[in-house]
Amino acid sequence: MPQRAVVLLSGGLDSATALAVAQNRGFDCYALSFDYGQRHVFELQAAKQVAERAGVTEHVIIPLDLRRFGGSALTSETPVPKGRSDSEIEQGIPITYVPARNTVFLSIALGWAEVLGAFDLFVGVNAVD
Repeated sequence: MPQRAVVLLSGGLDSATALAVAQNRGFDCYALSFDYGQRHVFELQAAKQVAERAGVTEHVIIPLDLRRFGGSALTSETPVPKGRSDSEIEQGIPITYVPARNTVFLSIALGWAEVLGAFDLFVGVNAVD
C-alpha cells in the first residue's frame, strides 16, 4: 500500500508540479486547496481540473477568508501593478504577497495529514512566498 501525502494545490504551475513529483514518487495523493478570497476564481477551477486529471484520491477545498486581514492585492481592491521593470519587481515584497498565507495553509495541511496518517506534505512555492 503506497504512503499517503497531502499536496497543497493552488491550480498554478508550481503546485501542479509538486503534485506530479509526489505521484512520481509513488505517493497516494490527497489534494488540498483554499478559497481564501482570492480575486481570481480561475485558480480554484484550475486546481479542480488538475486534481481530477491527476486522479488524486481526494481533493478538498476549504473556505478561509483572508480578505478580512487585507495587506495584499490578491485579496483586496488594491490594483495589481502592470508593466513594471525588472528592477521594480526585484525590490522588496510584492503587493500580491498574502501575509502568512502559506504558513496558514501548511498548518491546516498538517492537521489533515495527521488524520490521514500521512507523513509527507508537498507544496510548490517560490522564494517570495
